[in-house]
Amino acid sequence: MNTPNSTSPKAAPAAARKKRLAPPLSLAAWRQFISVAKPYWLGNEKGKAWTLLLLLIVLMLVDTRLAVLLNNQTGELTSALAGKDAGRFWTAVRACLVILAVAIPTYAFYYYMRDVFANQWRRWLTGRFLDGYLADRKYYALRASSDIDNPDQRISEDINTFTGRSINFLLIFLGSFMQLVAFSAVLWSISQVLVAVLVAYAVVGTVVALWVFGTPLIQLNFWQLRREADFRFSLMRLRENAESIAFYRGEAQERAHIDGTFTKVIDNFARLIRKQRALNLFQRTFSQFTLVLPFVILAGAVLAGELEVGQATRAAGAFAAVLSAVGVIVDNFESLSRFVAGIGRLQALSNLVLPDAQPAQAAAAPAMRIELREGKHLALEGVTLSPPESDRVLIKELSLTLKPGDALLITGASGCGKSSLLRAIAGLWDRGCGTIQHPPIEHVFFLPQQPYLQSSTLRSQLIYPSVQTDLGDEALLEILDLVHLPHLAERAGGLDAEHDWGKLLSVGEQQRLAFGRVLVHRPDFVILDEATSALDSGNEASLYARLRDSGATLISIAHRAGVLRHHTHVLHLEGDGGWALHDACDYRFDDDDGVAAPADVAPPARTAAGAMVAG
Repeated sequence: MNTPNSTSPKAAPAAARKKRLAPPLSLAAWRQFISVAKPYWLGNEKGKAWTLLLLLIVLMLVDTRLAVLLNNQTGELTSALAGKDAGRFWTAVRACLVILAVAIPTYAFYYYMRDVFANQWRRWLTGRFLDGYLADRKYYALRASSDIDNPDQRISEDINTFTGRSINFLLIFLGSFMQLVAFSAVLWSISQVLVAVLVAYAVVGTVVALWVFGTPLIQLNFWQLRREADFRFSLMRLRENAESIAFYRGEAQERAHIDGTFTKVIDNFARLIRKQRALNLFQRTFSQFTLVLPFVILAGAVLAGELEVGQATRAAGAFAAVLSAVGVIVDNFESLSRFVAGIGRLQALSNLVLPDAQPAQAAAAPAMRIELREGKHLALEGVTLSPPESDRVLIKELSLTLKPGDALLITGASGCGKSSLLRAIAGLWDRGCGTIQHPPIEHVFFLPQQPYLQSSTLRSQLIYPSVQTDLGDEALLEILDLVHLPHLAERAGGLDAEHDWGKLLSVGEQQRLAFGRVLVHRPDFVILDEATSALDSGNEASLYARLRDSGATLISIAHRAGVLRHHTHVLHLEGDGGWALHDACDYRFDDDDGVAAPADVAPPARTAAGAMVAG
């Protein structure tokens, strides 16, 4: 069974995709980062966030200071050995050991707190996105939309990458700044020429990296994330539809489809690693020259006796530290590219699911929408319905009212809009015009043809979508008996037994279990979309009779003549927007095609204005 968040992604124009991509450290990339990150630092957990960040900064300051001291003592060791001064040498060794005794636990604790911080941020940000994703059924709206691909992957993986790398890069840049300040003072005291060479070297390297490798790497990483998600979905789709594919023996076509998605993964990654090869060559060249450069510059002073060998060693160490600080973009460019690509994906999702993150847009002509309002009973007033993102008219100017206890059967040929009308009544589709008045949502229950079953306990299946119930075990077992599943609990191992119920139960058993949910919740209004298609006529009649005896108002889609006696009215959809409303007692089913048709004894009950009050 397909879940709402595992919908096959639809291709969007490449130009539209590329608009979301921005080079590292560009203004556009920075704005995307701020859009996603800012709510955490200003939200309900801002106190904890800033406290953890302050602790990490303190640890970084301590670590940087210890690194400077260790570099100084390394110079002392070298000078002592060059001067054959044993006392000076062992004093430097003892100082190094003391520094390391403090530096090692500080280093370990720093990385532990960094990961704790990233984990806390991920928990908060994932909760924020899930709240928006599930609110107002946005997960359903995105299911058929071409605006976004793989929202599930963005929430489960891209958020994890975003929080982890955000903390990592934030601390890298802060640490680089501290390192730059600390070691620049050391370097300046030894050689001002080295400082000038260093600045020029770092600026040239950074500009080349941004100019040559910037946007291409981000675009390739962006598409790699999407290709991987598409490939993963194709495998998930195979697993979820394994039985249907096995019946069709569709392995060859499925393999062709999977091969197609995997080929895109491999081809894009081949382009990515070719670009990364050039970047790695540049990075290696950039870093290796620094092993020789400081010694070449300082060689004259050392050979002339103006500078100790240990001082040259200190200068080389400081040079490497400062270059590492100012060359942080070059050294981390590959990771930055993947990071910026992920930011674009998260920011695009946030614009669709988080109201406070949606960008301001120019005023446009409002789309025609069906108005939904709450009332005591169901009433449709001049409803014209079209599918999402389509101008095709399924139903035109439908008006009817159902009084409490009424039962409406919807019939018509396949594709005429029966299930679409149920979606509109449930508020899932609203493209069109007119007004739908419905009872409070907590008083309405929906039974689809294929019930949704979790991999959880039998108790949770019965009380779904509630998370708890006041009904005891005896009452739940009685409900199972009422829906003709008297031995299910015993067979499954009790009400608290956990199984994959979609595989354990037949479709008919699943449909009977879904009727049990209705008896648990006792709603005033029940919508059934071919909810008895897998049941025999006896079970169907018994379950419909229980619903009618409960006094609930029903709306059904069914194709069997036996269900007519459980309904008071029939809405026949004629296609191309046409419809007619009849009393159920004046209706019969055409045995040849299973489609309901009016009896000869009575004309369609429809006024010139197209309105009919059922009951």
